[in-house]
Amino acid sequence: MKNYITILGLVAILSGCAEFNKYITVSSTATPQEKFRACALSEAQSKLQNGTLFTKTMTATKDEIVNTCIKKMALEAAGIDSEAQSIASNIINNLQALNK
Repeated sequence: MKNYITILGLVAILSGCAEFNKYITVSSTATPQEKFRACALSEAQSKLQNGTLFTKTMTATKDEIVNTCIKKMALEAAGIDSEAQSIASNIINNLQALNK
């Protein structure tokens, strides 16, 4: 819980910084922990900007951020992170066309 509050505080402070991207951008040689931290910070910042960071319980929000980042990291590790959106869009479009 302490880590979660720390991350939320960091997001609130950094959300006004012009250099926020340097905290959410990692190099290709970054450790998995660094990549996860950057992802979690980015997701929390996104939720803060969308007004959805505090709409659920702390546990639910934390779990959602963790699950999202784990999925993103898994797609990246599999080498299909850049293709995932396109693949999903194509599947949905094909199913939509079949449904007409």
